[in-house]
Amino acid sequence: MYNEITLEKGLYNITGKTFTEALTELDGDEGYKGTELEGLDAFERQLKRFNIRVSGPGSDRVEKFFKTTQSAILFPEFVRRCIKAGMDKASVLPYIVAAQTYTDGIDYHGVTLTDKDGSDSAVKAGAALPITSVENSEAAVAISKYGRQIQTVYEVLRKQRLDLFAVVLKTMGAKISGVINKAAADKLAESVVSSDTASTAIAYSDLASFWAALGNRNMSCMLISPALLAKVLALTEMSDCTGDQDGVITTPFGVKLVKCPGLADDTVIGVDKSCALEAVFGSDVIVDSEKLISNQIDNIAFSVSVGFAKICTDAVAVLKVKGE
Repeated sequence: MYNEITLEKGLYNITGKTFTEALTELDGDEGYKGTELEGLDAFERQLKRFNIRVSGPGSDRVEKFFKTTQSAILFPEFVRRCIKAGMDKASVLPYIVAAQTYTDGIDYHGVTLTDKDGSDSAVKAGAALPITSVENSEAAVAISKYGRQIQTVYEVLRKQRLDLFAVVLKTMGAKISGVINKAAADKLAESVVSSDTASTAIAYSDLASFWAALGNRNMSCMLISPALLAKVLALTEMSDCTGDQDGVITTPFGVKLVKCPGLADDTVIGVDKSCALEAVFGSDVIVDSEKLISNQIDNIAFSVSVGFAKICTDAVAVLKVKGE
C-alpha cells in the first residue's frame, strides 16, 4: 500500500522514467479501484500519506515537505509538476505538432515527405503509380536546452504557502514555453516563401485567401502575435467569434487563431497540424533534485531539451502584412 512505500532519492535517477513513473511501479494505480483513492496517481497518494495540501485556502507551507526525510523526497516532483503545468498552459505545440518523439541519443534525423513523379489523378492500366519519397532529413535535428533558475534560499522559501509558490513555478514554466514556442515557429517558417496582404493593413479577405494557400492541405491553425491578433479581432467579420479558456479564437472558416508572443507583428504562420512538425524531446522537465531534497537551496534550476523537424514542407504557409 501507498503508506508502506519507502521513498528514496534513487527514484529520481532511473533512466527513462520520471519520479512518478518509478513510484507507480512500486505502488500501482490498479490496486485502488473502487476506493476513496481511485483517481489519484502514485505521487498524489504520497501527498495524502503525509497530509500535504498543495492547493486551496488551506494549503500548507513549503516547510511541510521537510517534516520528515521521506516527505522531503516528494518536493522536487512537486516543483517539476508545477513547472510542467505552466509550460503546458502556455504552449502552442498542441496546435502545431503532428508527432512527439523522445530520444536519449545525441543525433536524431527526422523524415521528410516529398511528392515526386506522377499526378494525383486516376492511373490508367499499366501506368506507373505516382511517387512520394520518404527520406531521412539531411540535417540532424538540433535539440536545444531551455531552462531558468530561481534564486532564493530555504529560509525565505519555507514559510511560503504552496499554492502561491505553485503560481511562481507555473509562471517560470510559461516563460520557458514562450521561448520554445518561438523556436517552433521559426522552424515552421524556415525556407517558406511568404505571400503578402493586399494592402498595408490586414483584412478578412487576406485571412480567407491565406486559408486556401495550402491547397490540398487543411490549414488547422494560424500562429499570430498578440498585436496582430488584436487587429484581426477588430475586423467586423470576426465580431461573432469567441475564444476558448486558453484564449484560442476560431475563425468563421474553422481555423484556430493561436496567440504566439514571440512571433513578429507582421507575420502569420498557417499550419496543417496533421503533418507539419515533429517535436523531438531529449528530456522531460528536469530539476536539481539533490539540492531540493536536502533543502540546501540557493537556487532552483530546471530545464527541458527539445528540437523540431518539419515533416511535410507544403503543410506550412507564411503571410506577411505589408504595413507592419
